[in-house]
Amino acid sequence: MKVAVLDIKGKDTGRKAELSDSVFGIEPNEHAVYLDVKQFLAHQRQGTHKAKERGEIAGSTRKIKKQKGTGTARAGSIKSPVFRGGGRIFGPRPKDYSQKLNKNLKRLARKSALSIKSNENAIIVVEDFDFDTPKTKDFVNVLKSLGLENKKSLIVLGDSNKGVYLSSRNFKGSDVVTNSGLSTYKILNASSVVLLEGSLEGIESNLNNK
Repeated sequence: MKVAVLDIKGKDTGRKAELSDSVFGIEPNEHAVYLDVKQFLAHQRQGTHKAKERGEIAGSTRKIKKQKGTGTARAGSIKSPVFRGGGRIFGPRPKDYSQKLNKNLKRLARKSALSIKSNENAIIVVEDFDFDTPKTKDFVNVLKSLGLENKKSLIVLGDSNKGVYLSSRNFKGSDVVTNSGLSTYKILNASSVVLLEGSLEGIESNLNNK
């Protein structure tokens, strides 16, 4: 599949980029996509939630009233969960939410996500560019030229590009990653995926590598 290569002003350069059918033209596997997105979101959870149980509450251990003759239920500790300020019953404990997926399934999920975006005509190929001085204004101007200033976008770089990355940090509507940092969630979360020419070879190499 061939896609027109644009410059940073959004104009056609007259060149075409070849997008591999094995990456951008497969039949999407929805279950693989679901599992990969689920893993990504699970890894965002810190799992540090913790509530104190009755054995961890600071308080007196004396019996608070006599066993019988009060006309109410017996009670042995002020730290009991039935009293205000007592421990919590079955409260949250620290937990590791990370999940494991094999590499082939994750590759399939990313290829499926890219194929979905390709079918939606939501992939734009732009010639490689850089900024001499990191400026958010310059980055926003590029997005405006591509018609993406009011849309969520994902910019995929070939290699680490400090100028583009630093220019994008203050702009919340766009995410910038290298081809090795591409994830299924980020692809699907963006309205449009902007691929720099230099990233194509790396993407296809990473996802077709057995």
